[in-house]
Amino acid sequence: CLIFILGGMKRNLNKMKKKALNKLIKLLDLEALEENLYRGQSENIGGSRVFGGQVLGQALTAALRTVDKKRSAHSLHAYFLRPGDMGYPIIYDVERTRDGRSFTTRRVVAIQKGEPIFDMVVSFHKKEKGPSHQIDMEDIPGPEECVSELELKKQIAHKVPEKFRDFFTRERPIEIRNLPGEGMFEGPKKKPPYKHVWMRAVAKLPDDVIMHQAILAYASDMGLLSTSLNPHTLSFAKGNVQSASLDHAMWFHRPFRADEWMLYSTDSPSASNARGFNRGSVYTQKGVLVASAVQEGLMRVVKT
Repeated sequence: CLIFILGGMKRNLNKMKKKALNKLIKLLDLEALEENLYRGQSENIGGSRVFGGQVLGQALTAALRTVDKKRSAHSLHAYFLRPGDMGYPIIYDVERTRDGRSFTTRRVVAIQKGEPIFDMVVSFHKKEKGPSHQIDMEDIPGPEECVSELELKKQIAHKVPEKFRDFFTRERPIEIRNLPGEGMFEGPKKKPPYKHVWMRAVAKLPDDVIMHQAILAYASDMGLLSTSLNPHTLSFAKGNVQSASLDHAMWFHRPFRADEWMLYSTDSPSASNARGFNRGSVYTQKGVLVASAVQEGLMRVVKT
């Protein structure tokens, strides 16, 4: 009887995870309005503005729709110009800048209420053979030794107002596992300007390079900016900092699957003039470097 009950609970949990991931897949699957013109919707993940990772993923999807499938994105460079309004759809206007023999370039502008909120240039490259090397992954505990961020949320849910608890503990499309002492709910104490988290999509994804790159772009905005807060006892949870992503760049080095564990190792070399500079390296569980990210963000101290 107990085995039956536990089995049922596991099946229900898996259904909830797949539902959360399917919602993200649908969010990234843009509506084609006209040639080079797409429309996307937004999802509230807990902030007052559209999540930057959502715009990154949707803009990358829009660009990918206009490129030969034999080419994949190898780099993107983006600026967040205005806060996104979750009450309005986002229009993605793709400019076919160049189609070369080896590289393809696209510019994507995200528009709301007639104004650009986001601007991105993406470069695509066909497969080529060449020299290969990488910086090795640090010796980090594996995901099975780390703590699920969602489980941490469930443990402290009683501290959250009842009307927000279901939203606070809902299943997410991306599972995050923190190293001990690196969770978002740890006390605001000074820490070195680096951190490591394991992440993956919560269920199996189709064999579609576009989808895997878009989902990693979405996930790359999770927690990157917070790395620069570590040395300053600043915390989003405590509310003593005003923050916003200002720009974001990514490089896709090697093939990967977003539904397998990836280590996101981030560091912050500098913070000054109310801006924090952050870098991230994405490794497979086997230690293969598959992507890199860089972001600068606003980190304005707020008196509480």
